[in-house]
Amino acid sequence: MSFEKETAEAVALLKALINIPRTSRNETEAADYLQRAMEQRGLKTYRKDNNLWTMSPNWDAQKPTLLINAHIDTVKPVAGWLTDSNCAIEENGKLTGLGSNDDGASLVSLLAVFGLLTQHSQKYNLVYAASAEEEVSGKQGMESLLLNLPHIDLALVGEPTGMQPAIAEKGLMVIDATAIGKSGHAARNEGINAIYKALEDIQWICNNPLPKQSDLLGPVKMTTTMIQAGTQHNVIPDKCTFVIDVRSNECYTNEEIFHHLEQHLGSELKARSFRLSSSGISTENPLVRRILELGKVPFGSPTLSDQALMRFPSVKMGPGQSSRSHTANEFIMIDEIADAIATYYEVLDGLDITH
Repeated sequence: MSFEKETAEAVALLKALINIPRTSRNETEAADYLQRAMEQRGLKTYRKDNNLWTMSPNWDAQKPTLLINAHIDTVKPVAGWLTDSNCAIEENGKLTGLGSNDDGASLVSLLAVFGLLTQHSQKYNLVYAASAEEEVSGKQGMESLLLNLPHIDLALVGEPTGMQPAIAEKGLMVIDATAIGKSGHAARNEGINAIYKALEDIQWICNNPLPKQSDLLGPVKMTTTMIQAGTQHNVIPDKCTFVIDVRSNECYTNEEIFHHLEQHLGSELKARSFRLSSSGISTENPLVRRILELGKVPFGSPTLSDQALMRFPSVKMGPGQSSRSHTANEFIMIDEIADAIATYYEVLDGLDITH
């Protein structure tokens, strides 16, 4: 089966989206454009904030529901772009532009596949959702979107994975820590240096990894990424704040990790959120089985996606490479989009997600 027409339409749509700045929380213009494009294809669209979705035209309440999802937004452009990051440039089968790889290629490929799959009856209801604020895990993104969707049984999340299936994904928890000391004059032996107290906790984090490791995701990774203290050179600092970036595996909940740190660290801890959980899906799931039958190789992903907010089984798989994401001169190959459309269709057409 040829998908030349669908590929050409997907590439044209992606070019148009690249030309519209759509950083997180600033997706309105891009969402407006995508909504018009969906409606021009005859799709009935729904919208909540800058999240868009459409559903199978012949909805059957007796069938399970499959969600296919990718995100509209991009990160801010980094230094080092050789061209205008919001100007789509196609040369020799290579499409360069901000969000081309993350996550525009998945966004347009899954939309093309939605149109193909709904041309005839499937054993499931299908929802295509384009989410906002994914890059910042924003409250007006997937979290808001899910409150407005029907019950979802299974999801395929489009992210740049080289069209290999991520069947597990690390979660994220950011902790703000505060070490409290006592101020004093730096020239005299007085005060309690909050920096030294913070360093004790930071050293403990480095030397005491959590014991449970995942076959797919490895250990929980805890990294101190920011530290701040002091007012001037001759004052012993009485407060030192630092940030801990925690990437959780499926062996622990974020709450369990937080309570573990509370028991062992002297600093005051405050988690910004517990909601970005690690996720995983069985290789016996029918969607995963179908993907593996094509010779795809499952893996565990260290990077976060909208999967973290989904409380139902999900697989992450899409065109492009994660290594290109958030980099200067980000690109996608046209052949990767063509392959994604063909692969998604082969995986999803006729799939029975109940067995």
